[in-house]
Amino acid sequence: MTARKRQGNRPDRRIAPRDGISSEVRAALKARLRYVGSANHKLRPGDYGFVPTHNPRPSKSPCDELRSVLIAEATALFEQGIDLGMVSSFEDGCVPKYVWSVDASGEVYEAKAKPGQEEQYHGYRLGDDERTMRHYVLNEWNKRCPKS
Repeated sequence: MTARKRQGNRPDRRIAPRDGISSEVRAALKARLRYVGSANHKLRPGDYGFVPTHNPRPSKSPCDELRSVLIAEATALFEQGIDLGMVSSFEDGCVPKYVWSVDASGEVYEAKAKPGQEEQYHGYRLGDDERTMRHYVLNEWNKRCPKS
């Protein structure tokens, strides 16, 4: 499946400064925001409960192109991204438009707020058409993620 290339240099697609979001704000975001997914980004609907079961669009990047990503894993990745402050900048009282995360295999995912439902997010894997953004997120993730 070939996805269309997303726009390049977008200032709203930048990770907030590492020390710019307090642990209290991150905890509040985690309690308030929810990962719900989107049938537009699914090749394998898994346990998301979409009705219809799925409807992938050729112009959208599938989150499960390489493997099935179930809702529990996607939610955990989303929450880990928030825990590490891997979010776009946002104003007080608002929510970030983007949350980024990296799975155990080093695949980079971007979650985006749903228009009109800003506390609900859907996500997708950043693929080869997003090499620069993928590298940027992975580099920042490695700086912030505690080593085991």
